[in-house]
Amino acid sequence: MSLVRSIATVSGFTLISRLLGFARDIMIAGMLGAGGMADAFFVAFKFPNLFRRLFGEGAFNAAFVPLLAGDIEKRGLDVAREFAARAMSMLILITGFLVAIIEITMPWAMHVFAPGFAEDPEKFALAVELSRITFPYLAFISAVALMSGVLNTLHRYAAAAGAPIILNICLIGALLGLTPMTETPAHALAWGVAIAGIAQFVCLVIACKRAGFAIKWQLPKIDDRIKLLGKRMIPGMIGAGVYQLNLLIDTMLASLVSDGAVSWLYYADRVHQLPLGVIGIAIGTALLPTLSRQLQGADPKIAMYSQNRGIEIALLLTLPSAVALGVMGIPIINVLFERGAFGASETLMTGMALTIFAFGLPASVLVKVLAPGFFAREDTKTPIRIGISAMVINIVLIIALMPTFGHLGIAAATSTSVWINAGALGWILHKHGDLAFDDRLKRRVPRILLSSVLMGLALWFTIDWLWQNDALSITRVITMAGLVSGGLLIYAVTAQLSGATSFSELKTTLKRSNTA
Repeated sequence: MSLVRSIATVSGFTLISRLLGFARDIMIAGMLGAGGMADAFFVAFKFPNLFRRLFGEGAFNAAFVPLLAGDIEKRGLDVAREFAARAMSMLILITGFLVAIIEITMPWAMHVFAPGFAEDPEKFALAVELSRITFPYLAFISAVALMSGVLNTLHRYAAAAGAPIILNICLIGALLGLTPMTETPAHALAWGVAIAGIAQFVCLVIACKRAGFAIKWQLPKIDDRIKLLGKRMIPGMIGAGVYQLNLLIDTMLASLVSDGAVSWLYYADRVHQLPLGVIGIAIGTALLPTLSRQLQGADPKIAMYSQNRGIEIALLLTLPSAVALGVMGIPIINVLFERGAFGASETLMTGMALTIFAFGLPASVLVKVLAPGFFAREDTKTPIRIGISAMVINIVLIIALMPTFGHLGIAAATSTSVWINAGALGWILHKHGDLAFDDRLKRRVPRILLSSVLMGLALWFTIDWLWQNDALSITRVITMAGLVSGGLLIYAVTAQLSGATSFSELKTTLKRSNTA
C-alpha cells in the first residue's frame, strides 16, 4: 500500500470519527453548556486520555512499532507475535496498577490536575467522581493502542483508525440513553467513556485475529526485548506526548482563570483537532511503520522520499485549514455550538481561542510528521529533550500572558511552543543528514502558502459581507456550507494553477507501491 493511500485510509476513518465527535460535542454543548458541570466532565475525560496518549499511543508508536517492524522483517511473524504478546501482558499489568493507584488517590490527583476547582467544593467533588468512572478507560485503550500498532505495522489501517468511532457512538448513546437514569448528563457521559473502552478493546482483539496476528494472553515476563521496549518507551512517553502534556498544563492553569475557561479551550481544541486528527495523526500513523520498514530494507534513501512526501502532504492540507479556521473561528463556533446552554458570550470566547489555536495547527501536524523520523531510527531521546524545552517555554509564556489575556494567553502560548517544537525537530533531523528537502518540496511550499492566503482573503471579504451571528440557524448553516465549499474550490483551483499540487500526479501516487 502506498504512503498516500495509507494516509487516505486513516484520514477517512478519522474524518468519520471527528464528524461524530462534532455531533457529540454539539449535544454536550446544548445540554451542559460551558459552565461548572461541563468543566468537571472535560477534566474527567482528559485525565485518562492524557495517560492514554503517554502510555498507549505516544509510547508504543515511538518504541513498540519499530521493534515489531524489525522482528517482522528479520525474524518472522512467529517471533513478532510472541514479542507482542509479552508486551501486551506487561502493558496491562502496568496500566492496571496505575488505574488502581489513581482511583485511590483521585482527590489528591485532582488538586494537581485542576487546582482551580478546589475553590468550588461541589465542582471539585463532581470532577473527582466523574474521573473515577472514566479512568479505567486507560487500561483498555492502552491495549487498543498496542493492537493498533500491530495492525498498522502490518499495513492494515482501517480497524485501528475506526476504533475512535466506537467512542463517539458510545458517548452519543450514553447521552441519549443513560441521562434519564443518571444523576446528571455528565455522569451519563462518564459511563459512556468506560463502556467505550471495553467495546474498542473487543473490536481490536477481533481485528488482530482476522489479520492472522492473534495476541494470546500470557503471564507477564520480562526478557531482553521487553527491557529494550521499556527503555525506549520512557522517553517516548514524553517525546511523542508533548502536545498532550501541553494540554494538561493548559487545563491546570485554565482552571485558575475563570468558570468556563476549561470548556472554552476544550470546544476550541475540538474544532482544531479535526484537521490535526484527520491529517497529522493520519500521516504520523502511516509514516512510522513505513519509515521503520524502509530503514530496515536495502535502500534507506527511500525513507527520505517518504519523509518529504509526508511534509508536503501535511502542508498541502494544513496550511489552508489553518487559514480557514483563523478567518472563520467565531462563525464556526456559532454554527456548531451556539444553542441551548451555550450562548453568544461562550461563542465569542471559544471562537477567539480557536483563531489562536489555528496559528499553531501546521506546527502540530509537522510534529506528528517529523517525530517518526526519530522513532523509526530508534532514537527516542532527542524528541524528549526537544519536548521538555517546548513545555518549559509553554509554561513561561502562559505565566507571562495569562494575567493579561486569560484563556487566550494560554492558547497563544500553546501555539507558539508547538512551532518551536516542530522547528527544532526539523533542524536536528536535517543536521544529522536524515532530512533534506528535495526540489519538489522546495518548489511547492511557497505555492501552497500563496494558494492558502488567496483563499483566506476570499473568505475574509465574504464573511464581512454575508455573515450574521443572529440569523436563523438554518440560514447560518447554509451560509457556512457555502463558505466551506467556496473556500475548498478556490484553494483547489489556485493550488492546481500555481503548481502547488497536481491532481494527475496525486492519482498516480495513489497507485504507487510504498517502495516507489
